[in-house]
Amino acid sequence: MAAKQVTTTPFPDQKPGTSGLRKKVPVFRQPHYVENFVQAILDCIPEREGATLVIGGDGRFFNREVVQIAIKMAAANGLGRVLVGRDGLLSTPAASCVIRKHGAIGGIVLSASHNPGGPEGDFGIKYNGANGGPAPESVTGAIFERTKTISEYRIADAPDLDLGTTGTHEIDGMSVEIIDPVADYAELMRSLFDFEALTKLFASGFRMRFDALSAITGPYAKAILEDTLGAAPGTVVNGEPKPDFGGHHPDPNPVHAHELFDLMHGPDAPDFGAASDGDGDRNMIVAPGLFVTPSDSLAILAAHAHRAPGYAGGLSGVARSMPTSRATDRVAQKLGIEAFETPTGWKFFGNLLDAGRITLCGEESAGTGSNHVREKDGLWAVLLWLNILAATGKPAQDLVRAHWAEFGRDYYTRHDYEEIDSDAAKRLMEGLRAKVASLPDTTIGGMTVSEADDFRYVDPVDGSVTEAQGVRITFAEDARIVYRLSGTGTAGATLRVYIERYESDPARLEQPVAEVLAPVVAVARELADIEGITGRAEPSVVT
Repeated sequence: MAAKQVTTTPFPDQKPGTSGLRKKVPVFRQPHYVENFVQAILDCIPEREGATLVIGGDGRFFNREVVQIAIKMAAANGLGRVLVGRDGLLSTPAASCVIRKHGAIGGIVLSASHNPGGPEGDFGIKYNGANGGPAPESVTGAIFERTKTISEYRIADAPDLDLGTTGTHEIDGMSVEIIDPVADYAELMRSLFDFEALTKLFASGFRMRFDALSAITGPYAKAILEDTLGAAPGTVVNGEPKPDFGGHHPDPNPVHAHELFDLMHGPDAPDFGAASDGDGDRNMIVAPGLFVTPSDSLAILAAHAHRAPGYAGGLSGVARSMPTSRATDRVAQKLGIEAFETPTGWKFFGNLLDAGRITLCGEESAGTGSNHVREKDGLWAVLLWLNILAATGKPAQDLVRAHWAEFGRDYYTRHDYEEIDSDAAKRLMEGLRAKVASLPDTTIGGMTVSEADDFRYVDPVDGSVTEAQGVRITFAEDARIVYRLSGTGTAGATLRVYIERYESDPARLEQPVAEVLAPVVAVARELADIEGITGRAEPSVVT
């Protein structure tokens, strides 16, 4: 079957964001749109001849079609072997695991992460490199430049493959292996955690609820939690991946995973609650009567990671995205290890992980991970929590409160203003950047600014510089506000405002979050003139 060369013309909107190219499904369904971007990716893999490529995605609408296209294009572009998850499925962390285990040159990962699915929902394509992590900016920049000049793409003239059964096929001399999407990942989890202790935990009557939000993590959670560790049948709910996520917005937070949140705050709450997102790389942790912020979760995992076999030797260092609260920094200081603050985007952790500078890392947006893969990993975070609970014998809520008692509490919230006018969002950020130099020592709403800047990151491994990553305002009252525009949306602009305040007084560790942060929220709105510029009096989502 000879490969076809198809004439095409560039699309002007194929610039990858913080994690690949994300657009609405109808955009991707335009003739040649997917093929142009996939060809641009393949053109930027210089040593692809005869190499192994991993392909898979989160099962959202249009996943199967794009998997078939990517397989045929890989064959036409000289790849020697492709590994594809059965039914075209691979969670994002599992894709990273498969790339690393099988020595692949990289992977084409299909997902729009926590964004909604369905025919009018979101879709995404990104390239992960040989280390299993998202391509660095140098590569995504090269891919974008290639999309601007592309004039043809190559694709095998072959029928679609049966993706529903594991086994090996061949297209134009390229081997296509349909693999169990869970097996390699489950094997890796067994090497990191004490499965015997976790089995005993569940056998003791420990109850949990894992809400997969009808997304990709369902099969992984059921295979590991129920089938391997013996959690009660029904522990995993919404466990079947659906193209539209069953109508769910697959973002694991108290708003979109409200059924789990309500259960955990109800009279018959199980001992532990967790959820994951569309592509399996994010997590939500809820103890009985207590939501654990992702920032606190990262800090608690850092403080106790040594209790799991995979981290028994301790941590080399930790890293957090800049908008994530400073709770993990306090743990690192006590442990005597390095703590790094990076821009938002998992790719910025990659150099630190590859260089051995850090072991754990995380983002306030519910992404947590370690050096086991090069992606955030929702189910991994849940298993580490369970391992810590098994090792300490403490209920989850007691573990959180003990952490606050030792380190203090970083009260934290995020306000999202979604789908606002892009020009208004740009004016707001430009206005903030124009005033940062004059803010220190000024008083706003009774709070005194101690520092203000537009975050600039110099990579400590390769010296690369990333500018304009968000405006940080720090106050003498041990509070902080961060403003940034999200790179993960597909319509308009999303302004994210991150608000935190540290409290160490033992008598003030369990105050209502909204009450503690109300003065800082008021300052955040006044300082940026959010309502005046965007027309929004209130955020779309508060987490």
